[in-house]
Formats: sequence, C-alpha cells, structure tokens
Amino acid sequence: MVAGGKITREAAKMGLDRLEIDSLGLDANDRRLLNALIKFYGGGPVGVETLAAAIGEEAVTIEDVYEPYLMQIGFLSRTPRGRCATRAAYEHLGVKPPEPQDSGQQSFF
Repeated sequence: MVAGGKITREAAKMGLDRLEIDSLGLDANDRRLLNALIKFYGGGPVGVETLAAAIGEEAVTIEDVYEPYLMQIGFLSRTPRGRCATRAAYEHLGVKPPEPQDSGQQSFF
C-alpha cells in the first residue's frame, strides 16, 4: 500500500476502484451519462437539456464537466442535432453497437 511515503500501484488501484474510476478514467457519472444516452435515446442524437433531465444533472455541468473528456477520448460527439454516443463508447460499456443503417441512397464512392 503506502510504504515509506510512496504510493504503490496496488494502493492507487484500490483507491481508483473505491472511487469507481475505470481504466480510462471514467467515473460513475460519466458511465451514467453514456448509459442513458445509449439506453434511453438509442445512442442519440439527443439534446443536452433532454439528456440532463434524464440523468438529473444540470446541462451546464454536462457541457463543462463531462463532455470535454468524453469527446477527447472519442466516446461522445456533438452534432447540430444533439449528442451522440460513438461506437467506442458502446464497446467500452459492453453494449452491442447498432448496425449501420442503409439509407437507400447510392454512394458517390
């Protein structure tokens, strides 16, 4: 644990586990936001006010506290229509991502 004023790997792991912080640095609130986005809104897009109401959080807190890191690690994207969970978020949470939709339009490529 802590020996001679040094923090060991085991002590750090135990502390992070107690705080419910996972290997990517996500805490319970980050996972709650992503789970709500995926389970209640099919991964998005969903407006920040709607998402805030769903998890009982202030929209400004989502924008200022949660979103920057989730966007930085590629788990969340902001679009003009709202917030969307990325495939990486689904995979990290152990949820099967939706299959890509066929738009019925031909591709230029």
